[in-house]
Amino acid sequence: MSWLASARHGVREAPAGLALLQELLNTRAPLAYGSDLLLAADDAQLWLTEALATWSLVSGLPAPTLLISSSDLRSLRRLRSTFENVILAGGHRGPDGSLPPADVPVSLVPDADGWVRIVPTGRGTRWLASALWAEALLAQQAGIWPRLKLCNNPDCRAAFFDTSRNNSGVWHDVSTCGNTANLRAFRERRRLMGGSGALPPRPTVQGPPNLIRPAGLV
Repeated sequence: MSWLASARHGVREAPAGLALLQELLNTRAPLAYGSDLLLAADDAQLWLTEALATWSLVSGLPAPTLLISSSDLRSLRRLRSTFENVILAGGHRGPDGSLPPADVPVSLVPDADGWVRIVPTGRGTRWLASALWAEALLAQQAGIWPRLKLCNNPDCRAAFFDTSRNNSGVWHDVSTCGNTANLRAFRERRRLMGGSGALPPRPTVQGPPNLIRPAGLV
């Protein structure tokens, strides 16, 4: 499956419908190049149309055609910030206190086999918010929600799906953001040590003085 925004960041994609939420988070400008996809209506429309088509394929649910206006852009950016805070709160890096309620409707629809499905409802960006909150709930019920993370680099914040065995990943890419953080930490240690970056010299340990034997003594 191709997810436009996440592909720009080169991250591992979240499974199933959770990737739609990851897509929204990754509409932010990548660290190296590209722009924020939620700043211009044309960019946002292209992204949303492709994202919803892909989500419909992986979820098996129909997706409406949503047309983006300038006011919708502000709503989408607020929604993105809300989910960033939810994820950061889960990693104990978010704002203190409880987060505001989602305040979106969903429908509970039994299928032909009697399984109840959560189906997004609403119009426009309200439908999108309903779909995103439903995917967050399903991911929590499946136990995969804690693996959707934001890169620990505050200048990056790319959303990635952590596949490490013990769920310990903090960088979307160790070779870029991880090395950048290590270099920053090294420079800070160097500054605290006076700028040399070298370890302080080890003290010289004096041995016992050489004994000079008087001439003629053996």
